[in-house]
Amino acid sequence: MFVTPAFAQAAGAPTGMSSIASFAPLILIFVIMYFLMIRPQQKRMKEHRAMVQALKKGDEVVTQGGLIGKIAALRDEEIEVEIASGVKVRVVRSSVTGLVNRTQPAAANS
Repeated sequence: MFVTPAFAQAAGAPTGMSSIASFAPLILIFVIMYFLMIRPQQKRMKEHRAMVQALKKGDEVVTQGGLIGKIAALRDEEIEVEIASGVKVRVVRSSVTGLVNRTQPAAANS
């Protein structure tokens, strides 16, 4: 029933070094997550934003919905895509996921 003297002794006060060492794995996990997940995603978003801004009339694009067509007209935040002869659809610029064929400048065709 009595507590033995070994258990009754006060534990040593934690030092500053041991508290920093206990956060080291957490910091290491955050650094690994940054380089493996966050940074590549930011790079991908930057590339997509540059591709969307560089779109021009005549480019053949793929939308998020899977539509493939040529750009007929460009507006501020939307694009008119011709998916068949005489069939045009308006889509938001950011919904373009990729370029199928980029049009060449007129000087390059000769």
